Amino acid sequence: MSTAWGYATNNGPDKWVVNFPVADGPRQSPIDIAPAQASHDAGLKPLSLKYDPSTSMDILNNGHSFQVTFADDNDNSTLRNGPISGIYRLKQFHFHWGASDDRGSEHTVAGIKYPAELHLVHWNTKYPSFGEAASQPDGLAVVGVFLKIGAANPNLQTLLDAFKAIKTKGKQTSFANFDPATLLPGCLDYWTYDGSLTTPPLLESVTWIVCKEPISVSCEQMAAFRCLLFSADGEAECCMVDNYRPPQPLKGRNVRASFK
Repeated sequence: MSTAWGYATNNGPDKWVVNFPVADGPRQSPIDIAPAQASHDAGLKPLSLKYDPSTSMDILNNGHSFQVTFADDNDNSTLRNGPISGIYRLKQFHFHWGASDDRGSEHTVAGIKYPAELHLVHWNTKYPSFGEAASQPDGLAVVGVFLKIGAANPNLQTLLDAFKAIKTKGKQTSFANFDPATLLPGCLDYWTYDGSLTTPPLLESVTWIVCKEPISVSCEQMAAFRCLLFSADGEAECCMVDNYRPPQPLKGRNVRASFK
């Protein structure tokens, strides 16, 4: 059975259920966040994010997005508190974006899409490895940050400057001393709900933490995202755009807000 997947007509999100039946499961992501229906939970703690730039290792074009990977054998880059208990280590971050500035984010807010969305992926250290955590209901915590068209973002530019080395699928290069905290919004108010990975294998192991406040990105910077390729060297060039999964049914889940 082929498990090749992507974002094209023949292998895109509406086809994933063939090889990954959990795609129809009870806690799939992303979702449309309806602020009026989200319940304020005074018991939700502020997020405690501590990132060490020295744990930044490399940047990779995996054929679906680009991701920056972190050394996950220490507790120097972690997420604590918020809706979770225990210590979650940062594994990687990646982005989803559209072919134009009016679409690209995976989560939507009252039906509104942003041009892009950042996902910072953390795993619960009560499990022995990322792989084992990813199969547990409380194994992962992902912080989502929307990107909104505005002023050029110098912290994003550091990433974009590495794109020439990873333009095609499978390309990877070292990416040291990057602080992902520079990609967080000034206000860390958030919505949270129980969900899943938004790419195959779509495991229902994610506590989602979606920041209310977006960070800025310029139109020119968004254009740089779209110059990356889904394709490998020697293949017909295919621009990396619209690499997002549409919102999934809520199926009775509760979305909580850390703010009123």
